[in-house]
Amino acid sequence: MESRSGTAPRIAVLVPCYNEASTVEKVVADFTAAIPGARVHVFDNGSSDDTRALAEQAGALTRSVTLRGKGNVVRRMFADVEADIYVLVDGDDTYSAADAARLIDGVHAGHDMVVALREATGDAAYRAGHVLGNRMLTGFLSRLFGRPCRDILSGYRAFSRRFVKSFPAHAAGFETETELTVHALELQMQVLEVPTPYKERPVGSTSKLNTWRDGFRILRTMLTLFATQRPIPFYGAIGGGLLLAALALAGPLLLTYLETGLVPRLPTAVLVAALLVISALSTVIGIVLDSVARARLELKRLAYLQIPGPSLSGGRASADC
Repeated sequence: MESRSGTAPRIAVLVPCYNEASTVEKVVADFTAAIPGARVHVFDNGSSDDTRALAEQAGALTRSVTLRGKGNVVRRMFADVEADIYVLVDGDDTYSAADAARLIDGVHAGHDMVVALREATGDAAYRAGHVLGNRMLTGFLSRLFGRPCRDILSGYRAFSRRFVKSFPAHAAGFETETELTVHALELQMQVLEVPTPYKERPVGSTSKLNTWRDGFRILRTMLTLFATQRPIPFYGAIGGGLLLAALALAGPLLLTYLETGLVPRLPTAVLVAALLVISALSTVIGIVLDSVARARLELKRLAYLQIPGPSLSGGRASADC
């Protein structure tokens, strides 16, 4: 495996951590052994335990990020770390380091993002609530953007340099995985999903994900991204709904006017007029914002294309997203 310059590609393993003292040493050791020559970077998000010190003892390069939230950590990682291929993995020791080579092969073969499709190794590995939530959110995002994916919330991924350095990174928390997926879909990048085992957390490690709170934040992020990147269908749907409501209310008024020549329910008539105006405004807003979204997309694509892609060679990856 070589970069365009003929030398071995620089591979960085990025591990965002918050209070993972019970697992971080093993994660660093496993990925160091699985990817010879890779640099493991642990970014500690203000842990109250010995996460950072233990990561350093295991041989990782460490840094602190004071702004709380996984999205804030990922933003800092992508900005500060220089490499040709990036592997992002949670520090909770639930993902298989042995499969990292398969993800890296996918990037080296020309894909900008390779997602580890989680396959639970036991009932306790993947909680039923999280499975259901992931399926609902994944299905919803696939319908919004018209491109099927199977695991948008996976915390184990590999990226090309041009993906990382063109990623806007607005998210603050666990919605960052959704933003990563949408960035790839928006620029129509090559994305693969590679099945990998997903195991339960070791004793002493606890999940930082709140099913309901973070689920609603992820859903809000999806809708926000859809509104900004697909404004015509978003605002068009609002305008269409208001138009239907106006027509439903106007029907009886029109019949009464045709029969009597009077409009006895003036407040309803005013409401109908207001709904029609707002419907028209919503449609116009969608058209105007579509021009803005296209301009932003052009800038993102230019930023993406300014960065050389990986060299093309055979790899072991499957299942387009």
